[in-house]
Amino acid sequence: MLGDIVNYLVQTIGSMGYFGIFALMFLESSFFPFPSEVVMIPAGYLAYKGDMNLTLVILAGIAGSLSGAWFNYILASKFGRKFLLKIMSKEKVDKLEQFFENHGHISTFTGRLIPGIRQYISFPAGLAKMSPFKFSLYTVLGAGIWVVVLTLLGYFLGANQELIHQYLREITIVTLIIVALIIIFYIVKQKRSNS
Repeated sequence: MLGDIVNYLVQTIGSMGYFGIFALMFLESSFFPFPSEVVMIPAGYLAYKGDMNLTLVILAGIAGSLSGAWFNYILASKFGRKFLLKIMSKEKVDKLEQFFENHGHISTFTGRLIPGIRQYISFPAGLAKMSPFKFSLYTVLGAGIWVVVLTLLGYFLGANQELIHQYLREITIVTLIIVALIIIFYIVKQKRSNS
């Protein structure tokens, strides 16, 4: 059963090509709950088989992630404040915007590495109208790491679903620990520079 699903995903992504990777990663990076693992791991396996180019697979994945993130950013910048003012006080909305203006870069970068948050981290960035350059840079850095990890899992482990599942779980745990350490380092650095 699991093998059939994997074969179907590999065939589907293979037939859609690089645009398919871009489109599916766009969906994954926007508010549509679509797991990146089911796109990038089979794409990495196709690159291993020689059916796709590894570099182009990674670039298509990153481009799709960035485009989806920009979709959320634009939505939030156009409609986010009006919506939040209906459910929160102006003071709280202002504080949220101020927080993201001061710490948006680290939030965007680390948020892209956390499952369940990576799709939504672009909303506060858009709400706070974070610098487009900084938003793009930190989105590409965070999404790029995740895309590369997933693609290489597919490339080196191929169709071995048990190993992929095991390594993906371990990589997610290690990533969360690294994110926690980055945040702790950032907070300590901020406190030192403010004192």
